[in-house]
This record gives sequence, structure tokens and C-alpha cells, in this order.
Amino acid sequence: MSTPISDTFAAQLKEMRTDVLAQIRAQSGGTMSRAESAAEALGNASDDQAQANTERELTFALEERESAELIEIDAALKRIADGSFGLCVDCGVSIPAARLHANPTAMRCIDCQTRAEA
Repeated sequence: MSTPISDTFAAQLKEMRTDVLAQIRAQSGGTMSRAESAAEALGNASDDQAQANTERELTFALEERESAELIEIDAALKRIADGSFGLCVDCGVSIPAARLHANPTAMRCIDCQTRAEA
């Protein structure tokens, strides 16, 4: 992949990384967690144990998803740095630019991704 195109994807990935880190900081450092905010917005705030467990599970799920997203972003930035960005990690073919624009963390071509998900 050419340097200007790689630079474009690197900038997009760095912006995504900044956004995810901001979400994590807001969740952990804010006055209200995402789960509490969602419950309040829905008018479901409650002190009962079931609600507290649900909110806790939601918070853990969000944190897990954000951590996984950071790992994917960092892996894509590493592929840019080592020159393998845009190549399928399984078969080595070029990943179409349209796929990378839609999902800059994509590490497989559509065929290999389909097989990996099967």
C-alpha cells in the first residue's frame, strides 16, 4: 500500500483510538457510568439487586468491547508500521480499499474472514 494511503488510514486509526480512549476515560472517570446513564435515560434506575447486576454486566461488556477495539486498532497501526497493512493475514492478497475504508482494522479479505467466522 502506498505511503499516502497508509498515512490516511493511520490518521483514521489514531482518531478511532483517541475516541475509544475518551470513552473509557469518560466511563471510568465520569460521575455516572454508561450503565447508570442508560438506566436513568430509560427511567429504570432502581436499587434492586437484579438491576444492579444487569448494570454491572453491561459495564463489563462495554469495557471488554472497548479493550478489544483498542487491540484491533493497535494491531492495524503495527501493520502500517511494518508494511503489511492492507494484506490479508491468512492468504496474503490485498484487502480492497473499500473494505479498509469501512473497517480500517480489517486484517482479512472477505473470503478468509467468512471462513474464520464459520
